Parts: sequence; structure tokens; C-alpha cells
Amino acid sequence: MSGFFIYKMNSFDKKLQDHDQYPLTAEGISTLQVNLGYQCNLACSHCHVEGSPKRDEIMPLNVMLDILDILRKHDEITSVDITGGSPELNPNFKFFVTTCKTFGKEIIVRTNLAIYSEPGMEDIPQFLAAHKVKMVASLPCYSEEGVERQRGKGTYRRAIEALKTLNALGYGNSDGALEIDIMFNPAGAAIAPDQQMLEKAYRENLGKDHGIHFNRLIALSNMPIGRLGKALSEPEKQEFMNQLEEKFNPSTIPNLMCRHLISVSPDGRLFDCDFWQVLTIPVMNGSTTVHSFDLDLLKKREIVTSSLCFLCTAGAGASCSGALTQNKSKEHR
Repeated sequence: MSGFFIYKMNSFDKKLQDHDQYPLTAEGISTLQVNLGYQCNLACSHCHVEGSPKRDEIMPLNVMLDILDILRKHDEITSVDITGGSPELNPNFKFFVTTCKTFGKEIIVRTNLAIYSEPGMEDIPQFLAAHKVKMVASLPCYSEEGVERQRGKGTYRRAIEALKTLNALGYGNSDGALEIDIMFNPAGAAIAPDQQMLEKAYRENLGKDHGIHFNRLIALSNMPIGRLGKALSEPEKQEFMNQLEEKFNPSTIPNLMCRHLISVSPDGRLFDCDFWQVLTIPVMNGSTTVHSFDLDLLKKREIVTSSLCFLCTAGAGASCSGALTQNKSKEHR
């Protein structure tokens, strides 16, 4: 990507060194994040993987079978985080979820919600509820105008109807049996607002206007790559990166997802995170695909870093699993 490059001692590494946390290393692998394909029913303006209906990259069955074999063999991988694009568009989506469940794994599915109004997708919410799948639902704003600015006309109504269906199935209830988290993204190159304050606003507005409830909100700042990266000028990118670096918080380092996760691309390659997957920067050891998966190597690996890593370490942190304060509160529940 123009404007960013990887080298041994980059600005993020220097920050780590200043706080005696260099080099950044993995601390085991508890989660396999699996991208089932870049094909999507939407083309959101902030999407770092540039998912759209025009993309045709879908994980083939042979790669999926290799992943299932890894999950069968390794009990310490306890969670499977399924993403896309729209992962539901993979023709083997239900097979993959069902098989992962037979191995006793926690299943997380990341969804844009609007997918469930597409032909042939209407029964997916019931399928997910029946298999007790945890859901992370992207809803970049609680207002119709905010959502449709990023996703297009009609997408807000479709997302709201999907949330109502999921609530009716038991998702978001106080008993915690079926969890659904909402994912917020800013409209452009901006640092996400305070997660707790934003969660309160989402609860109040979605509850008052639509009677919708959910478990928690995850506030994720946008990575300036992919579709958003192409829309920004180099000065705009650099200004955003400077803001992130100024807000660096060393307390976020222990909870970084890359320290406990491996990201798998639709063609079976392995990456430290899904951002590096988009930039095609592989893990730094010989185990670079699911076909050569070596858990002992991967769980102690040094993690690839660049200035882009400031995105996940700014303020309270902004990874796909939520901010630092939310992670701590979840750990103690």
C-alpha cells in the first residue's frame, strides 16, 4: 500500500521497545479467524476487504476440509471466528458451522444483517440460533441516514428487520444464551468514539425506535486500506495515522487479537490478522498455509508489525473484539 511499508524497526516497534514490549509475539492460538470469501451482497464504503457482489473469491471445499482437520486435531483452538465478505454466501457455510460445532468449538459469525433478506438466505437466522452461534452484527450507525451513507439505500430497514428476527429467536436476551454484539464503524478515517458512551446511545435509540436489544457494542476504527484507503489522499492517511500514534496506549498490548489468533484467507493462507490478509503480508515463519499448519510454530511466532498497528492500540484499543475496558469487564463477568 502506498505510504506504508514494513521494516524491522518501524515506528510501532519503537513504541513497543520504549515500553519493554518488543518484539510483539503470540501467546498461543485460541481463535482461528476464517474468511469464507470476499463476495458480499453490499459494497460498504469503509470495507477494508473491498467485499462486493462483483467479487468471486469463495473458500473452496478442499481448503475448508483442511481447516476442519486442524480444528479436529487441536483442542486449544477453542473458537472459530467466521467472516467475509458475507460468509453466509459460501455454499458450504452451513456444513462448516455444523462441523465446527461437532468439535465443541465456540462459533462466531460476523454478518452485515442485510444478507438475510436476500433470496435463499431467509432461514439462516434460525439455523444460527439452533446451533447457538454467537453473532457480531455490523451496523455502522443507529440512524437510517448514517447506515445508508455507508451502505446504500434500503440497507438500514433490512438490517433492522434482521435484528428484530434475531431478537425474536432469543438473541440479545438477558439470559446470555444467544449472544449478539453490534459492530460500529465511523464513516471515514476517524477514531471511533468512546465505546461505552456509544453503546448507551445505540441501546437508547434502537430500543426506543425499534424495540431492539443486544449484548454489547464494539467500536472499531477504520483501517485506511482497501476501499477507504483508495478514497483517501496520502496527506489524509498520514494525518489519521499521526492521530492514532498520538493516542498509543501500552495497556492495550496484552489483549491484541493477533496475539491469540490466526487469520485464514479464502485460499488457505495464514496471516497475523485480517488487515495483513488484505495487504498479503504472511506470518513470519514456515507455516504459511493451512496445508502446512504447525501450531507449535505459530503459537510462539513473532508478529508482523507496521505503523498501521497503531489503529488497534489507540486509546482504549479498537480490535474486532472490542475496546480494552469492554474486554476487561467481559473477563470478570
